[in-house]
Amino acid sequence: MAPGKRGKAAKGAAPAPAPATAAASAGAGGFPGCLRLMPPSTVAISIHAKPGSKVATITEIGDEAVGVQIDAPARDGEANAALVDFISSVLGVKKREVSIGSGSKSREKVVLVQDASLEGVYDALKKSCNCA
Repeated sequence: MAPGKRGKAAKGAAPAPAPATAAASAGAGGFPGCLRLMPPSTVAISIHAKPGSKVATITEIGDEAVGVQIDAPARDGEANAALVDFISSVLGVKKREVSIGSGSKSREKVVLVQDASLEGVYDALKKSCNCA
């Protein structure tokens, strides 16, 4: 007996699930996938950095990353230092509680915030976001 064709579903078969949207794929608490809790109390934020901007702002909060424009050039670690300073000011925490976990030489970074909650970080990011 020949195997069935892949392109069409058999009669009576369940339909394929719909693609996940950003709202549906958000975490259990309704948080986007760019924010993760690392026990016991560290929050990891996936960031897409855009150095060389005139003003430091948060441009978007997506499921994959938070878009952040940095008002420093991407050389000699200036943009990384400005990113840590900006994120700490947005979240209202001390600079020593914010560090770059990975991606120090890339635009795609993971920033770690110690002694923080997912809800607090998300609310602060959303409040300062210049999203359309």
